[in-house]
Amino acid sequence: MFETAKRMEMLPFSGIRVMMERANKMQREGADIIHMEIGRPDFDTPEVIKEALYESVRKGNVFYTSNYGTNELRKAICDKLQRDNDITYTPDEILVTIGVGEGTYAAVAAFLNEGDEVLVPDPVWLNYIHVPNFFGAKPVTYRLREENDYQLDLDEIESLITPKTKMLVMNTPSNPTGAVQSRETLEKLAKIVEQHNLIVVSDEIYEKLVYGGAKHVSFASLPGMKERTITLNGFSKCYSMTGWRLGYVAAPVEFIQAMVRVHQYINTCASSFVQEAAITALEKGEPDVQRMVAEYQRRRDYAVSAINSIDGISCKNPEGAFYIFVNIKTLGRSSSEVADYLLDHAHIATVPGSAFGPSGEGYIRLSYACSYERIVEAMERLKKAVAELKAGR
Repeated sequence: MFETAKRMEMLPFSGIRVMMERANKMQREGADIIHMEIGRPDFDTPEVIKEALYESVRKGNVFYTSNYGTNELRKAICDKLQRDNDITYTPDEILVTIGVGEGTYAAVAAFLNEGDEVLVPDPVWLNYIHVPNFFGAKPVTYRLREENDYQLDLDEIESLITPKTKMLVMNTPSNPTGAVQSRETLEKLAKIVEQHNLIVVSDEIYEKLVYGGAKHVSFASLPGMKERTITLNGFSKCYSMTGWRLGYVAAPVEFIQAMVRVHQYINTCASSFVQEAAITALEKGEPDVQRMVAEYQRRRDYAVSAINSIDGISCKNPEGAFYIFVNIKTLGRSSSEVADYLLDHAHIATVPGSAFGPSGEGYIRLSYACSYERIVEAMERLKKAVAELKAGR
């Protein structure tokens, strides 16, 4: 029997995917599962983007590209960053990746040595915990608290900085809380980052999914921050292109030069025809994005109202992404127990908050990226299940 490498002990299965696999198995066996566990838009990719892909393949665009990505796509990303985020980049400062997941891996691999510390939100998408662990770096978590509307606690962040701290991770809009960090918070964070000479990894994959007047602020747009920020973004969430596996990094040239060396030994390059279709997404996809955002807001408004009308659970009104972080603390059971009960008895697939870190305990994450009609049904099932849990079943 062969043993896995010792480092694999630091790499557990994703709690999100564990719930999804269980839900899919139950569905294959005939159960009517409402999928609120996975962050996958239920919309088809906009037709204009698909047509661009078909045309790209038809004309023979099927070969390797530069490791960095095509120059045409990198220029289109630069145009997008100028237009949407008011940041000036050149194509040399862009790396096209296989989703944000690869960007995360490349950033950690390129800049963190064994023993280096990285400040990471708690709760958070756990790639930011497990990938540093995999490389022998030390993730140090700072808490996002419901009572603070999940805004960064700047005093706590500053108290955690040591001579070993090299990097800080932030994610706005947030997975799993849906919080959008305010400009005031980010400006204060920028002063701390500059004072302590930190690299910032800013995950902005949900940037266009904001509601109710909330405004996304790209961290690199703040004075002096472009020079130290690795911005991660992509096409999966806003354009409903999860299966296309395309993301990008925007960072100073010397950062890109380090990260591309990781990228070239993992993936070589992103798919050529997908890159060409992504140019169309950036140039022509905005009307479709806005239609999706309007529908997400409709779903969010209904779900938040329904959840807060159920005795025993509650939630904040998320300003971004498509997740609701539901407080289940009064039910007297762990988040895993509640998520398991909802799947087994109500056939609602959710994710236990503990899958996102210790501060997620006492919560479950629901995604409202499924249809409005399924959300209505899910809320009826949730109400019944919570009543059963309160009754001690």
